[in-house]
Amino acid sequence: MASPFFGENKSNWTDMSDYVVHFAKDYEQKSAYENMLSILGSRVIKARNPFGLVREKAPDPASQRAACFSEIPLHRLRRLAEARSEYGIVFRKDFVVHRGANPIMYAYKDHDMTAALKQIVKSAKKDPDHPIWRITPFVDAPGKYGNSTYFFEWEREWRKAGHFKFSEDDVAFLIIPEKRHEATRGFFDNAKVENLGPCYDCPFIDPFWNRKKIKPLLPNYTDANEA
Repeated sequence: MASPFFGENKSNWTDMSDYVVHFAKDYEQKSAYENMLSILGSRVIKARNPFGLVREKAPDPASQRAACFSEIPLHRLRRLAEARSEYGIVFRKDFVVHRGANPIMYAYKDHDMTAALKQIVKSAKKDPDHPIWRITPFVDAPGKYGNSTYFFEWEREWRKAGHFKFSEDDVAFLIIPEKRHEATRGFFDNAKVENLGPCYDCPFIDPFWNRKKIKPLLPNYTDANEA
């Protein structure tokens, strides 16, 4: 799917990615693995929490809820796996863009740009239809807040305001530890045979695999890509 919004990455740009990842996590007494399977079964990543510059301060806090993704290259997922979980769902960037997702903007806490944005937010406080509220979920303000710090630019975060719906064919890869690949493949094969739910035939990637192990799974891969 060609996107009018950005160009394609060159095959030797190993610091760039054509994909984004949504990491599942332990939630409501369920493991990250169980929650990933639940997302895959429902075909929806729910926007449960508000994000961005104003979060719950918007006239309609629900408008700030978003589904989150990371654009970190697939062979660099170790950092996120150690911080989040070892389970995730991978989509092509061009697909999520067409579904309304976008990279977030990092406007540093005490920067003039952040002050200007907050001024606009203040002036729009009584107008829930002001277009600024469609922007604020995509703006974070990294910095020091009291005794804590918020610096997550390295995640290269993307967001989609509201729930993110998809089909089996939209999933490019699943992030799953190698030790669970066989069992998970069997789970989906059985779901297909018994008509119990969606079957995901995409490749599985261990979040700790290196680039050499992942590259052959990518579309249009040839040995020449390693030159």
